[in-house]
Amino acid sequence: MMARLLDRKKIASLKERAIVSILAASSFLSIIVTVALTLILFTEAIIFFEKVSLKEFLTGTKWAPLFYDPSFGVLPLVAGTFLTTMIAIVIALPLGLIIAIYLSEYSNKKFRHYVKIFLEFLYSIPTIVYGYLALVVFTPFLKKYIPVEIFNAFSASVMMGVMILPIIASLSEEAFSSVPKDLREASLALGATRLDTVLKVVLPYSVSGVLASVILAVSRAIGETMIVAVAAGSTPNFTLNPFVSVQTMTAYIAQVSMGDTPFGSIEYASIYAVGFLLFVITFTLNYLSRVVFRWQKK
Repeated sequence: MMARLLDRKKIASLKERAIVSILAASSFLSIIVTVALTLILFTEAIIFFEKVSLKEFLTGTKWAPLFYDPSFGVLPLVAGTFLTTMIAIVIALPLGLIIAIYLSEYSNKKFRHYVKIFLEFLYSIPTIVYGYLALVVFTPFLKKYIPVEIFNAFSASVMMGVMILPIIASLSEEAFSSVPKDLREASLALGATRLDTVLKVVLPYSVSGVLASVILAVSRAIGETMIVAVAAGSTPNFTLNPFVSVQTMTAYIAQVSMGDTPFGSIEYASIYAVGFLLFVITFTLNYLSRVVFRWQKK
């Protein structure tokens, strides 16, 4: 009997060690893949910067690498990226916070369950569908009231706002739900209304969680490709006018990588330069979100 128990313990121990080894190997593999991708981006970007100065790349206001007289100022792509992202955040942030407040403070469990399913559905829709909706539905509707170009930043931004809405709503709702019940009850006991409790107790307590959700949503919007490629156009205008065509960093990468650009040329290398800049921006935003989230934990 004792021998059987020992054998079972040995088998259980071996299984546990095997699972731990598999998990460790998976974690190590993810590190290897991340480092490899970073090195590839960096080494290919170095080839580009051997021919184009970093100053011209970061401060130039004209981006035309495929023209006969090429220009490599990345600011138009950066401007297009941040223009579409900021408009999307302006749309998604208030709506996301309203949804999160209602779900955590006012709704019943059944309604909250259905709303969360709907939010997951919104997030699972392929982004190319959002892009075509912006191009063939929202832009024609917008043209009836505002003089906009067929390809414009505003239509793409609205659909991006719908796309990132579930991120802000879901993460903010979790942050609100983590507020201790005692704080709410103490506020109500002192005579505060439910709205006062939300605005003066719940929201300030969970502000770091809301900020983390916003940073993650911004990072997601900056990295979006298909919506802006389909609806915003491919004209790298250095402008803050949302009703004209713009090109984002991701849209440029998609355009050139699917074209006939010769491998090894300066035009081809520009993909990696733009990609490396995009990687630095998104990595910084993700790191900031982790810092803010840790701050909330403390």
